[in-house]
Amino acid sequence: MKRQYAQEKVSIIMPTYNCGRYIGEAVRSVQAQTYDNWELWIVDDCSTDGTAQAVRPFLEDPGVHYHCMEANEGPAQARNLALRRADGRYVAFLDSDDLWYPDKLEKQIAFMQSRLAEGCRFSCTAYIRIDEQGNSLHRTLIPPAKTGYWKLFFLSNPIGNSTVLFDRDYFGLVQAPLVRKRNDFGLWLEMLRQGDVCYGMEETLMKCRVREGSVSHNKFGLIRHQWHLYRHVEKMSLPLCAIGMACWAFVKGTGVGLTIRRSE
Repeated sequence: MKRQYAQEKVSIIMPTYNCGRYIGEAVRSVQAQTYDNWELWIVDDCSTDGTAQAVRPFLEDPGVHYHCMEANEGPAQARNLALRRADGRYVAFLDSDDLWYPDKLEKQIAFMQSRLAEGCRFSCTAYIRIDEQGNSLHRTLIPPAKTGYWKLFFLSNPIGNSTVLFDRDYFGLVQAPLVRKRNDFGLWLEMLRQGDVCYGMEETLMKCRVREGSVSHNKFGLIRHQWHLYRHVEKMSLPLCAIGMACWAFVKGTGVGLTIRRSE
Protein backbone atom coordinates (compact mmCIF):
# COMPACT_ATOMS: atom_id res chain seq x y z
CA MET A 1 0.00 0.00 0.00
CA LYS A 2 1.25 3.49 -0.86
CA ARG A 3 2.14 5.58 2.17
CA GLN A 4 -0.11 8.52 2.99
CA TYR A 5 1.27 11.99 2.29
CA ALA A 6 0.01 13.61 5.49
CA GLN A 7 2.33 11.51 7.66
CA GLU A 8 5.46 11.71 5.54
CA LYS A 9 8.83 12.93 6.72
CA VAL A 10 10.38 15.94 4.97
CA SER A 11 14.15 15.94 4.51
CA ILE A 12 15.41 19.53 4.41
CA ILE A 13 18.69 20.06 2.57
CA MET A 14 20.86 22.99 3.70
CA PRO A 15 24.35 23.34 2.20
CA THR A 16 26.28 26.17 3.81
CA TYR A 17 29.52 28.09 3.48
CA ASN A 18 30.55 31.04 5.69
CA CYS A 19 26.99 31.80 6.69
CA GLY A 20 27.46 31.88 10.45
CA ARG A 21 25.80 35.28 10.67
CA TYR A 22 22.50 33.99 9.27
CA ILE A 23 22.31 30.22 9.69
CA GLY A 24 20.86 30.29 13.20
CA GLU A 25 17.84 32.25 12.02
CA ALA A 26 17.40 29.84 9.10
CA VAL A 27 17.46 26.80 11.42
CA ARG A 28 15.00 28.44 13.80
CA SER A 29 12.61 28.97 10.90
CA VAL A 30 12.68 25.18 10.38
CA GLN A 31 12.15 24.45 14.06
CA ALA A 32 9.15 26.81 14.05
CA GLN A 33 7.32 24.80 11.38
CA THR A 34 3.75 23.79 12.16
CA TYR A 35 4.47 20.53 10.30
CA ASP A 36 6.81 18.70 12.65
CA ASN A 37 7.76 15.51 10.80
CA TRP A 38 11.06 16.72 9.35
CA GLU A 39 14.81 16.23 9.47
CA LEU A 40 17.36 18.92 8.64
CA TRP A 41 20.68 18.06 6.98
CA ILE A 42 23.25 20.86 7.24
CA VAL A 43 26.38 20.18 5.18
CA ASP A 44 29.17 22.69 5.74
CA ASP A 45 31.55 23.20 2.80
CA CYS A 46 34.51 23.95 5.11
CA SER A 47 33.39 27.35 6.42
CA THR A 48 36.02 29.56 8.04
CA ASP A 49 33.73 32.06 9.79
CA GLY A 50 32.46 30.14 12.81
CA THR A 51 29.48 28.51 11.10
CA ALA A 52 30.15 25.28 13.03
CA GLN A 53 29.98 27.15 16.33
CA ALA A 54 26.74 28.85 15.27
CA VAL A 55 25.17 25.48 14.46
CA ARG A 56 26.37 23.62 17.56
CA PRO A 57 23.52 24.68 19.95
CA PHE A 58 20.94 23.36 17.47
CA LEU A 59 22.42 19.86 17.48
CA GLU A 60 20.59 19.18 20.74
CA ASP A 61 17.52 18.87 18.50
CA PRO A 62 17.48 15.22 17.30
CA GLY A 63 16.06 16.35 13.96
CA VAL A 64 19.08 18.54 13.14
CA HIS A 65 22.13 16.86 11.59
CA TYR A 66 25.45 18.53 10.79
CA HIS A 67 28.34 17.34 8.65
CA CYS A 68 31.48 19.23 7.61
CA MET A 69 33.09 18.36 4.29
CA GLU A 70 36.77 17.33 4.31
CA ALA A 71 37.57 19.92 1.64
CA ASN A 72 35.84 22.88 0.03
CA GLU A 73 34.17 21.38 -3.05
CA GLY A 74 31.29 23.77 -3.76
CA PRO A 75 27.57 23.82 -2.91
CA ALA A 76 26.59 21.08 -5.36
CA GLN A 77 28.81 18.51 -3.63
CA ALA A 78 27.46 19.57 -0.23
CA ARG A 79 23.88 19.43 -1.50
CA ASN A 80 24.40 15.99 -3.03
CA LEU A 81 25.91 14.54 0.13
CA ALA A 82 22.87 15.69 2.09
CA LEU A 83 20.54 14.22 -0.55
CA ARG A 84 22.28 10.85 -0.22
CA ARG A 85 21.93 10.86 3.56
CA ALA A 86 18.31 12.02 3.67
CA ASP A 87 15.56 9.45 4.10
CA GLY A 88 12.33 11.49 3.92
CA ARG A 89 9.55 10.93 1.39
CA TYR A 90 9.67 14.63 0.56
CA VAL A 91 12.76 16.72 -0.10
CA ALA A 92 12.90 20.47 0.51
CA PHE A 93 15.76 22.92 0.08
CA LEU A 94 16.60 25.88 2.31
CA ASP A 95 19.62 28.08 1.74
CA SER A 96 21.36 28.89 5.00
CA ASP A 97 20.62 32.62 4.75
CA ASP A 98 16.95 32.29 3.74
CA LEU A 99 13.90 31.95 5.99
CA TRP A 100 10.67 29.98 5.88
CA TYR A 101 7.30 31.16 7.10
CA PRO A 102 6.12 28.88 9.97
CA ASP A 103 3.36 27.20 7.93
CA LYS A 104 5.46 26.69 4.79
CA LEU A 105 5.69 22.90 4.92
CA GLU A 106 2.15 22.36 6.14
CA LYS A 107 0.59 24.47 3.40
CA GLN A 108 2.82 23.17 0.62
CA ILE A 109 2.20 19.52 1.49
CA ALA A 110 -1.56 20.20 1.57
CA PHE A 111 -1.27 21.95 -1.80
CA MET A 112 0.51 18.97 -3.35
CA GLN A 113 -1.85 16.46 -1.81
CA SER A 114 -4.86 18.32 -3.21
CA ARG A 115 -3.34 18.07 -6.71
CA LEU A 116 -1.99 14.55 -6.51
CA ALA A 117 -4.52 13.30 -9.07
CA GLU A 118 -3.09 15.85 -11.52
CA GLY A 119 0.38 14.42 -11.02
CA CYS A 120 1.75 17.08 -8.66
CA ARG A 121 5.06 15.68 -7.42
CA PHE A 122 7.14 18.85 -7.53
CA SER A 123 6.13 22.30 -6.30
CA CYS A 124 7.42 25.75 -5.40
CA THR A 125 5.96 28.86 -3.78
CA ALA A 126 6.08 32.63 -4.04
CA TYR A 127 8.75 34.40 -2.02
CA ILE A 128 9.69 37.88 -0.86
CA ARG A 129 13.17 39.38 -1.04
CA ILE A 130 14.82 40.81 2.06
CA ASP A 131 18.12 42.61 2.61
CA GLU A 132 21.03 41.50 4.78
CA GLN A 133 19.35 42.90 7.91
CA GLY A 134 16.07 41.12 7.18
CA ASN A 135 14.19 44.19 5.92
CA SER A 136 11.73 43.74 3.09
CA LEU A 137 12.84 44.88 -0.35
CA HIS A 138 9.14 45.09 -1.29
CA ARG A 139 9.40 42.61 -4.17
CA THR A 140 7.45 39.36 -4.17
CA LEU A 141 8.18 36.86 -6.93
CA ILE A 142 5.30 34.55 -7.86
CA PRO A 143 6.09 31.40 -9.86
CA PRO A 144 4.07 30.26 -12.87
CA ALA A 145 1.14 27.96 -12.07
CA LYS A 146 2.99 25.23 -13.98
CA THR A 147 6.60 25.22 -15.15
CA GLY A 148 7.86 22.60 -17.57
CA TYR A 149 11.33 22.18 -19.05
CA TRP A 150 11.05 24.79 -21.80
CA LYS A 151 9.28 27.39 -19.68
CA LEU A 152 12.05 26.93 -17.12
CA PHE A 153 14.61 27.42 -19.89
CA PHE A 154 13.02 30.49 -21.49
CA LEU A 155 12.30 32.20 -18.15
CA SER A 156 15.79 31.37 -16.85
CA ASN A 157 14.60 29.59 -13.72
CA PRO A 158 11.54 31.23 -12.09
CA ILE A 159 11.71 28.63 -9.27
CA GLY A 160 13.05 29.85 -5.93
CA ASN A 161 15.48 27.24 -4.57
CA SER A 162 14.35 27.62 -0.95
CA THR A 163 10.69 27.19 -1.93
CA VAL A 164 10.99 23.76 -3.59
CA LEU A 165 9.37 20.57 -2.32
CA PHE A 166 9.32 17.31 -4.27
CA ASP A 167 8.37 13.67 -3.86
CA ARG A 168 11.49 11.50 -3.78
CA ASP A 169 9.48 8.29 -4.12
CA TYR A 170 8.60 9.56 -7.59
CA PHE A 171 11.86 11.23 -8.68
CA GLY A 172 14.28 8.90 -6.91
CA LEU A 173 17.70 9.97 -5.65
CA VAL A 174 18.39 13.15 -7.59
CA GLN A 175 21.81 14.78 -7.65
CA ALA A 176 22.68 18.35 -8.61
CA PRO A 177 25.16 18.86 -11.46
CA LEU A 178 28.69 19.46 -10.18
CA VAL A 179 28.94 23.14 -11.02
CA ARG A 180 29.76 25.90 -8.53
CA LYS A 181 26.83 28.13 -9.52
CA ARG A 182 23.39 27.51 -11.05
CA ASN A 183 23.40 23.92 -9.82
CA ASP A 184 19.81 24.35 -8.57
CA PHE A 185 18.72 25.43 -12.08
CA GLY A 186 20.55 22.42 -13.51
CA LEU A 187 18.76 20.11 -11.07
CA TRP A 188 15.32 21.45 -12.02
CA LEU A 189 16.15 21.01 -15.72
CA GLU A 190 17.14 17.42 -15.05
CA MET A 191 13.96 16.70 -13.07
CA LEU A 192 11.68 18.24 -15.71
CA ARG A 193 13.39 16.83 -18.79
CA GLN A 194 11.03 13.86 -19.14
CA GLY A 195 7.87 15.97 -19.24
CA ASP A 196 7.08 16.57 -15.57
CA VAL A 197 6.10 20.05 -14.35
CA CYS A 198 6.65 22.11 -11.21
CA TYR A 199 3.38 23.40 -9.73
CA GLY A 200 3.58 26.94 -8.36
CA MET A 201 1.83 28.31 -5.28
CA GLU A 202 0.85 31.96 -5.36
CA GLU A 203 1.15 32.29 -1.58
CA THR A 204 4.37 33.75 -0.16
CA LEU A 205 6.02 31.20 2.15
CA MET A 206 9.74 32.09 2.02
CA LYS A 207 12.02 35.08 2.52
CA CYS A 208 15.03 35.19 0.20
CA ARG A 209 17.99 37.16 1.51
CA VAL A 210 19.82 39.30 -1.06
CA ARG A 211 23.43 39.78 0.01
CA GLU A 212 25.64 42.45 -1.51
CA GLY A 213 28.72 41.07 -3.23
CA SER A 214 27.41 37.53 -3.68
CA VAL A 215 27.88 35.90 -7.06
CA SER A 216 24.14 35.35 -7.43
CA HIS A 217 23.59 39.05 -6.76
CA ASN A 218 26.17 39.97 -9.43
CA LYS A 219 24.44 39.10 -12.71
CA PHE A 220 27.52 39.78 -14.80
CA GLY A 221 29.44 37.27 -12.71
CA LEU A 222 26.92 34.58 -13.57
CA ILE A 223 27.34 34.77 -17.35
CA ARG A 224 30.03 32.10 -17.65
CA HIS A 225 28.19 29.82 -15.21
CA GLN A 226 24.99 30.17 -17.20
CA TRP A 227 26.79 29.35 -20.47
CA HIS A 228 28.57 26.37 -18.89
CA LEU A 229 25.24 24.96 -17.68
CA TYR A 230 23.64 25.17 -21.11
CA ARG A 231 26.61 24.03 -23.17
CA HIS A 232 28.41 21.48 -20.98
CA VAL A 233 25.76 20.20 -18.56
CA GLU A 234 22.64 20.29 -20.74
CA LYS A 235 24.70 19.59 -23.89
CA MET A 236 22.73 22.16 -25.90
CA SER A 237 23.73 23.26 -29.38
CA LEU A 238 25.50 26.58 -29.83
CA PRO A 239 22.38 28.28 -31.29
CA LEU A 240 20.22 27.03 -28.43
CA CYS A 241 22.83 28.20 -25.90
CA ALA A 242 22.79 31.63 -27.53
CA ILE A 243 18.98 31.74 -27.33
CA GLY A 244 19.15 30.72 -23.67
CA MET A 245 21.69 33.42 -22.87
CA ALA A 246 19.61 36.05 -24.67
CA CYS A 247 16.48 35.00 -22.77
CA TRP A 248 18.39 35.02 -19.49
CA ALA A 249 19.73 38.54 -20.08
CA PHE A 250 16.33 39.82 -21.20
CA VAL A 251 14.31 38.29 -18.37
CA LYS A 252 16.82 39.25 -15.67
CA GLY A 253 17.16 42.76 -17.09
CA THR A 254 13.50 43.54 -17.65
CA GLY A 255 11.47 41.12 -15.55
CA VAL A 256 9.29 40.42 -18.58
CA GLY A 257 7.73 36.98 -18.26
CA LEU A 258 7.95 36.98 -14.46
CA THR A 259 5.21 37.90 -12.02
CA ILE A 260 6.70 40.41 -9.60
CA ARG A 261 4.51 42.33 -7.15
CA ARG A 262 5.30 45.15 -4.83
CA SER A 263 4.77 44.04 -1.25
CA GLU A 264 4.98 45.45 2.24
